[in-house]
Amino acid sequence: MGRTPKDSITIADVARAAEVSRATVSRVMNGRLNVAPDIVARVRAAADRLNYRPSDLARSLSLGTTNMVALLVPDLGNPLFQQILRGITSASAAAGYRVLVAESDEDPDAEASIAIEARRRCDALIMVSPRLDEPSLLELLPQVQPVMLVNRQGPPEVSSVLVDYGRAVRMVVDHLVALGHRRLVFLAGPAASASNTLRLRALDVAEREITGLEIVRLDCGRSIEDGYGAVDRVLAARGTAVVAFNDLVAFGLLARLNEVGVAVPDELSVTGMDDIGLARFAVPSLTTVRVPQRDLGELAWRRLHAAITGADGEGDVPDLALHVRASTGPKPGRGSEVGQTLGGGRGEG
Repeated sequence: MGRTPKDSITIADVARAAEVSRATVSRVMNGRLNVAPDIVARVRAAADRLNYRPSDLARSLSLGTTNMVALLVPDLGNPLFQQILRGITSASAAAGYRVLVAESDEDPDAEASIAIEARRRCDALIMVSPRLDEPSLLELLPQVQPVMLVNRQGPPEVSSVLVDYGRAVRMVVDHLVALGHRRLVFLAGPAASASNTLRLRALDVAEREITGLEIVRLDCGRSIEDGYGAVDRVLAARGTAVVAFNDLVAFGLLARLNEVGVAVPDELSVTGMDDIGLARFAVPSLTTVRVPQRDLGELAWRRLHAAITGADGEGDVPDLALHVRASTGPKPGRGSEVGQTLGGGRGEG
């Protein structure tokens, strides 16, 4: 009978096929030099024929640690992920580790194979905002232990560090509602993004709880270009404020609104998410929720290091903060009323 997916090829199978001991197979797979060349060729041929993939964890234990940790992100061009990387790099360096960085380029189909290859070279793996669907992620995780997930919930046996993006987007909505806005446009992020799903759920709750609130949901994306290209659909939706998936989308939206002559915030308010370094320098400066990305990376490393070494990995997920800037204002036509309600001022983050 054929093997089931759970009955994976083992080192014993390769040893039988190559007519050598399991210890010899282990030495060949780990690159030991004390094996005759003809034996090496025979073992590797048997492994290729059986499609054998060594256990990454067993290999690390056999060789000793590499003092390297792999980090896999969807998009290295996103400043959010860059800051998480900086937090992991600085915290892991203090423990004598280096970081190997890999990028999936927002491709869920390639993510699993990249994760396995990165983990093979390192002692552990951190996956930031993985885009794999749930069944594929659950299949992958046992193959890459020890592993840490950032901004994605895994099974109970896998550690994770999560930002409550549902709460973050609700902070934005409540801010806009306080300014008198009742018809909002949400520019959604990648469909495979778990944090996008959290945002959508929070928006559903907000619509049920806030009388008269309408939220138009538009598929958009994650980049400046995506926000820039969404302007026509945003204007057609006839909202008075936009909740962008992230700051990059908001930047693109602001740039195009300026080109077509729409005044922000007098005619349309715009908000972002993450408070990346350039948010305060947008024109106008961007109202957004600060997600302390570097702190998040440091916490992810501490928890992963604890799983590797038994060290103390405690610590709470850093808190969120709404930074109100010039890109949001009262609903058009309600300036004096809302200004009196809010005390006439807006804080600068």
